[in-house]
Amino acid sequence: MKKTYGLIAAFDTVPALYHACEQVRDAGFADWDAITPFPVHGLDAAMGMRRSRVPRLSLTGGIIGFCTGMTLIWWTGASDYRLIVGGKPLFSPMFAFPVSYELTILFTAFATIIGMFVLNRLPMHYHPVQKAPQLTRLLDDRFHIVIEAADPKFNAAATREFLASIGGQDIAELED
Repeated sequence: MKKTYGLIAAFDTVPALYHACEQVRDAGFADWDAITPFPVHGLDAAMGMRRSRVPRLSLTGGIIGFCTGMTLIWWTGASDYRLIVGGKPLFSPMFAFPVSYELTILFTAFATIIGMFVLNRLPMHYHPVQKAPQLTRLLDDRFHIVIEAADPKFNAAATREFLASIGGQDIAELED
């Protein structure tokens, strides 16, 4: 027995997809996605998506990296190996800056990459859309909306009718 993942509908142009996304959003669907062969400016706003949390994770990683660098230089110079050379102070932020700067960049990069992977649930080796009958056109020149069966408002017949009413073509059921 096959389990239904959702319904997929095709759209021929970017404006048609954009307006269809606005209508799906306004209809109150929560578990759905738009699939395009290239990035479409403003589509995330039409879908009602919130701003990504990745920049906050990047900032947090950068702050941790900077503090780690400063703490490392303070600990080695003023605590672990106290050595005065030529009157240089045991700790000075000026001398600790290069290490802190490099660790800021390193920790920011790690936080960004790890955050993107975790928040996007990557790597995803399989997705039910890969079984879609229109997969080749999906990756080439058509635009699609997928409404998942896990959505609280999903009703196979009503959702199929809704997708047709907003201009969806080649509406097909996706199996999980």
